[in-house]
Amino acid sequence: MSELSPQVRRRRTFAIISHPDAGKTTLTEKLLLFSGAIQIAGSVKARKASRHATSDWMEIEKQRGISVASSVMQMEYRDCVINLLDTPGHQDFSEDTYRVLTAVDAALMVIDAANGVEPQTRRLLQVCRARNTPILTFVNKMDREVQEPLNLMDEIERELGMTVVPFTWPVGMAKFFGGVLDLRKDQMRVFRPGEDRVAGDEEVIEGLANPALAERFGAAYEQSAGEIELVREAAPAFDETEFLAGRQTPMFFGSAINNFGVQEVLDALVDLAPAPAARPSIQRTVDPDEKKFTGVVFKIQANMDPAHRDRIAFVRVASGKFERGMRLKVVRSGKELRPNTVVTFMSQRRELLEEAFAGDIIGIPNHGVLQLGDTLTEGEALQFTGLPFFAPEMFRTVEVADPLKTKQLKAGLQQLGEEGAIQVFRPAAGSVLMLGAVGQLQFEVVAHRLEHEYSCKARIAPARYNVARWVTCSDENGGDKELQRFIDHNAHRVAFDAVNAPTVLLEYAGELRAMQDNWPKIQFHALREHAGLVFQKQMDG
Repeated sequence: MSELSPQVRRRRTFAIISHPDAGKTTLTEKLLLFSGAIQIAGSVKARKASRHATSDWMEIEKQRGISVASSVMQMEYRDCVINLLDTPGHQDFSEDTYRVLTAVDAALMVIDAANGVEPQTRRLLQVCRARNTPILTFVNKMDREVQEPLNLMDEIERELGMTVVPFTWPVGMAKFFGGVLDLRKDQMRVFRPGEDRVAGDEEVIEGLANPALAERFGAAYEQSAGEIELVREAAPAFDETEFLAGRQTPMFFGSAINNFGVQEVLDALVDLAPAPAARPSIQRTVDPDEKKFTGVVFKIQANMDPAHRDRIAFVRVASGKFERGMRLKVVRSGKELRPNTVVTFMSQRRELLEEAFAGDIIGIPNHGVLQLGDTLTEGEALQFTGLPFFAPEMFRTVEVADPLKTKQLKAGLQQLGEEGAIQVFRPAAGSVLMLGAVGQLQFEVVAHRLEHEYSCKARIAPARYNVARWVTCSDENGGDKELQRFIDHNAHRVAFDAVNAPTVLLEYAGELRAMQDNWPKIQFHALREHAGLVFQKQMDG
C-alpha cells in the first residue's frame, strides 16, 4: 500500500445521467445542498428568476432551462471527497456525456417516475454497461402522478437488463405521497415538501412494522408493506460484486425538488460507489496509488469566464499526486507544461488548487496546447484509451455574415471544435467550412456561442451530406501512400477534422458501400479515438 492509498480511498467520482427533464440538474443541486457545499439551491424551472442552478452556467442554458454542457463540482461529505459530474440530458449532446462517462467510477441514473425508462436513458446505459460502470438508480418525482413502483422496478429490470435491489420504498404517491421506507435502516422518513434549504428537522419513524405507520398512513402504508414483502421474497439481496460489475443497481425513491430521498442517495454514494480503480493505457495498466502523476483530458470548455476568453482542459487524475507548478509532459506533442493556475470547480466558481489525487477532476487553463484525449505524465510515454468521437449524422456549411469577421469565425470554430461542442471539417478542396453534429440543437448552440462569445454572426446552411467516415490505411496495405491516393482521388468529398484526421463525406449509405468495394485497402471508421492515434474498426455492412 502506498502513502497515497488513504487519499485515493476517500475519492468518489461519479456522473449523473438521465433523459431530459427527469430532474437530473435539480438532483445535482440538492446533492450539493445536502453535502453542505451550498446553502441555497437554484431551481432549474425558475428560468426567469435571478437564481439559476449552480451547474447551469452558460447563457443559453439559463434561457432554455436545460443543460447543454457537462459541469464538474467537488464537495466533501462524511470524510469523502466527491467529484460530481452533471451531464447534458439532451441527446443532441450525447457525445459530451459519453466522454464524461470515461472519467468516472460510477453513475447515478435519474428516472422520471411518470415516464419510466426513456430513450436517452437506454443509450447512456449502453455506454455504462460497455465500461461495466456501477450504477445507482434514483426514481424521481414521486410527489406527482406516477407509475406504480413495482411496475417501474419491473420496467428497469426488463429494459436495462439489470437486477434491481430496492433500498427505499415509497408510501403512496402524488398527493397521497407519505414518504419513503428505508429498508436498510428499518425506518420511515416522513415526506414534507422541501425548500431551497436543508431543514434539518425531518420526521423519522423507527421500525417498518411500527403500528403508528398503519395508523397514520392507512391504506397507502398497507399497500407498501405488502409490496415490500413481495420484493423481499422475489428480489435478490444486494451483492457488491454484481453492483461493481454493473449488473445490479440499488434503487431509491424520492422527489429531488422537495429535497426528498436526497440524503439516502448521498449516503449510498459514499457507502457503495467504488474508489478510483486502475485504468488501462495502450502501454500498461496504471494503478491509482502509483507515485507518479498521470491524467487524461476528457473535456475542454471554452469561455467559462467570458471576461478572460479562457479554455479550460478538464483532467481526470488517474494516478499519483498533482502539485501546482509541477512539470508535466503532453505525451501526444512532447511539450512540457508547468501549470500554476490549476483550478477545482464548484460549477463556474473556481478555486486555485494546490494538490489533487487519483479520482479528482482538475482544470488546466490552456490556449490550444491540450486536446481532448491528451495524456499528461511526469515523463512516461503513456496513452490512455477510450475517449470516443462519433461520426456525425447531420451536416451544415458555415460562413461569416460580415467578411471582416472571418478571423473571429475561424478562431471560434477552432476552439469549439477542440472543445468537442461540434465537429468542424475543413474541405480538402474548397474554402467553406463544414459543421458536423449528432443533433440540430448543437448547431443552434454553436450559432449562439459564436455570436455572443466571439462577436461573430454566422450563416449556417444545410449541406448535402448525411454520412461521414474517418479513413485510415494500415502499413501492410500501403499505408500513407495509399491513403494519399484515396484523398487525391476523392478530394471533392474529403475533409479534415480538428486533429487533421481525414474524413470522407457522403450523401447516402449506398455510396459508402460502393466506396468500400472500390477501395478495399482503406478502412472506414464510424468512431475514432483521440487524435487519430487509435481507431476502432467499425465497418458498415
